[in-house]
Amino acid sequence: MLLLGGLTAADASTDAVIAVSSTGSRQIGKLPFAVHDAGGARLGSMIYLLGGGDGVRQHDEIIRVDPSSGATTVVGRLPAPSSDQAAAAVGGTAYIVGGYTGTRWLDTIVAWRPGGRARVVGHLPTPLRYAAVTSVGGRLVIAGGSKVDGTASSAVLEFAPASGRVTLLGRLPAPLTHAAAAAIGDVAYVIGGRSATVGTPTAAIVSVALRTRRVRVAGRLPSALSDLAAVSTRGGILVAGGRGAAGTVGTVTLLRQGKANTRTPSARAIAPPLVASSNVYAADGANMLRGPARRALPRIYVPNSQSNTVDEIDPVTFRVVRHFAVGGLPQHVVPSYDLKTLYVTNDTGNSLTPINPRTGAPGRPIPVDDPYNMYFTPDGRYAIVVAERLHRLDFRDAHTFRLHRSVHVPCAGIDHMDFSADGSYLLASCEFSGQLVKVDVQRERIVRTLSLRSGAAPQDVKLSPDGRTFYVADMAAGGVWKVDSRRLRVLGFLRTGRGTHGLYVSRDAKVLYVTNRAEGSVSVLSFRTGKIVGTWRIPGGGSPDMGNVSADGKVLWLSGRWSGVVYALSTKNGRLLARIPVGQGPHGLSVWPQPGRYSLGHTGILR
Repeated sequence: MLLLGGLTAADASTDAVIAVSSTGSRQIGKLPFAVHDAGGARLGSMIYLLGGGDGVRQHDEIIRVDPSSGATTVVGRLPAPSSDQAAAAVGGTAYIVGGYTGTRWLDTIVAWRPGGRARVVGHLPTPLRYAAVTSVGGRLVIAGGSKVDGTASSAVLEFAPASGRVTLLGRLPAPLTHAAAAAIGDVAYVIGGRSATVGTPTAAIVSVALRTRRVRVAGRLPSALSDLAAVSTRGGILVAGGRGAAGTVGTVTLLRQGKANTRTPSARAIAPPLVASSNVYAADGANMLRGPARRALPRIYVPNSQSNTVDEIDPVTFRVVRHFAVGGLPQHVVPSYDLKTLYVTNDTGNSLTPINPRTGAPGRPIPVDDPYNMYFTPDGRYAIVVAERLHRLDFRDAHTFRLHRSVHVPCAGIDHMDFSADGSYLLASCEFSGQLVKVDVQRERIVRTLSLRSGAAPQDVKLSPDGRTFYVADMAAGGVWKVDSRRLRVLGFLRTGRGTHGLYVSRDAKVLYVTNRAEGSVSVLSFRTGKIVGTWRIPGGGSPDMGNVSADGKVLWLSGRWSGVVYALSTKNGRLLARIPVGQGPHGLSVWPQPGRYSLGHTGILR
């Protein structure tokens, strides 16, 4: 999929040409000018952007975009400058439907072929802006749109290029505008959109069958969206961007046809596109705070497993500034997917204690079975509660925590995990059986098990920046396993120190910090060379366990599991900056805020 121009989250036009695939997204070029609300169509091997606006004026340029290089060239002009139109291709011709000249609403259907002149070939029953348009079987399907009187249209129209006729095919379940449309076979799908009122997005997917002339609701998006883009692919329909109830989104969703009814698509969400395909942590650079994280109080949240308490540390003064009781055996403090809440996982307390990161204040506990650890699916729909003693991964609603599905795991001591670059699967460690399990995230099922050597005790899991390798800490072997992310086979082993436990990526994504709990040290592993390039020993000994890196990348914060303290280490040279007394058995502490667009859970796996 190519995304051409559009509006940014700041509601400004952009000139970006972005390529989107299952492995992420990257900018491959620039348009001659910033523009939004244009039409787009593919003709042969080239992509064309038609008209659009920039907030000041409308454009009439037709721009050719080479999808292989991102190169752009103006190759034609519309009959009049216009924005707010939609376009689709039939054969080798692009058809531009409706729009707005800046002073006049358009009822026109304009046809254009490369090398030719754009001309009006048809008229709509009423002028329309923001209609959803796609091509099916040599005809156009035109659904909804905004009307001159300020209302939204419910009409589904059919345009036959051969005759130039526009006929009423049916009616949408409700008036709709700012939706997207794409086709699978001989069925058009009208996706998302809103009513005539701003801020009323819908998640509905409406199917339009030309053969039977039947219009009906056929599925739902993972969340309500308007102003989105949709493109048909061999695997289904890709849906990108849009505006949700909370503002602009950056997600990409794949809609597949369901097995029970091949005319009904089901939403199969994948990870939001990567900022850079070569670095899954490109959004996690120093001080790159996003959204709610910008308003969070800087604190270090320490769950004291043996004290059933949480300590909050001011990272500037190195002092405990808040202390409160939680449920039994608190193990980790987990940032929510949307960065708005922190959750303390109270293992034997069978509860989650929410914390408001803007104030640091705890909230009312949420009942959850055996939450040793917690993660979030890359689309943000579900929390994955790691129920270690129950041998389960519980997929729960990410907001209400209502149970969606429990997945039994065929191993003992499931603990930690990380996700593939495209978010399609996760790799989890099983401490007591020396195994790793691969879980298909969309299908919510175990698809493979990998056994490490006898006596292994795998702990934390972390993906390399290029997405090719999983690093797995082994507490028994005293080192880190390298596992091929594509073939799921062991590539090698790096010895670090006794009791290897936690893995944390530096803010520049150049090194991995490896905690050696039984040795009282931290190993520094270079992603470029795959070798250990340094070892930091805690003066007087210690038990560095879990934690993370500060937002500016200058401090590595770690719990002292057997020492009742928290360590602050300089990432420049490993120098101990502070040793702060806390409760008994400090475990999965969380540094907050952290850079990134969304959280996959644990003590902060952000991307």
